[in-house]
Amino acid sequence: MAGLKEFYQKECVPQLMNELDYKNIMQVPKLTKIVLNMGLGEAVQNPKIIDSASGELTQIAGQKAVIRRAKKSIASFKLRQGMPIGCSVTLRGARMYDFFSKLVHIALPRVRDFRGVSPKSFDGRGNYALGIKEHIIFPEIDYDKIDKIKGLNIVIATSARHDQAGRTLLSMLGMPFKK
Repeated sequence: MAGLKEFYQKECVPQLMNELDYKNIMQVPKLTKIVLNMGLGEAVQNPKIIDSASGELTQIAGQKAVIRRAKKSIASFKLRQGMPIGCSVTLRGARMYDFFSKLVHIALPRVRDFRGVSPKSFDGRGNYALGIKEHIIFPEIDYDKIDKIKGLNIVIATSARHDQAGRTLLSMLGMPFKK
C-alpha cells in the first residue's frame, strides 16, 4: 500500500528526526526488508507438507516462496543433506509495505487473546523478530482448505543502528507493542 510508505515519508521521518535528534534525513531509520520463514521439521516424514506450506506462504506474502533445504545430514533427526525442511520469502519495496500494513492492521488483531507484541524481541541492531503460532490469522488462508496449522517466523529488518531507534520506528508505523 503506497499509503504506508507515504505516511512514513510525510509523518514519521520529521517526527523521528526530532525525537531521535538526527541532523541528516539519511540517518532516519527505515524498513529494509521483511523475511517470512516456515520451518517444517515434520517434512522429513511427510514431504508433501512442503508443497502446501510453500503455497500458503506464497498466498500470505504475495510473492513466490523459496523451498529451503538441509545443509547437513543429522542422523538423530533422520535428516539427509539436501532434503526440503522449510520455505521462506524475502519482501522488499512496495510488497514489504503492503505486508507490514496487513500484518499490523488485519492479522495481529485476529490473534486470540492479543495484548500486543513483545517489545523485547529486538536483536541489538534494530531488527525485530516475531513468531506466529497459527498462520490462519492471515485473511488469504482459507480455513477449510488447510491440512495442518503451521507457525511462521517474521523478521522485520530496519536500517536502525540500535533497538530504541527500531522500536520508535515500528511503533510510529503502527506496531502494537505491549505496554
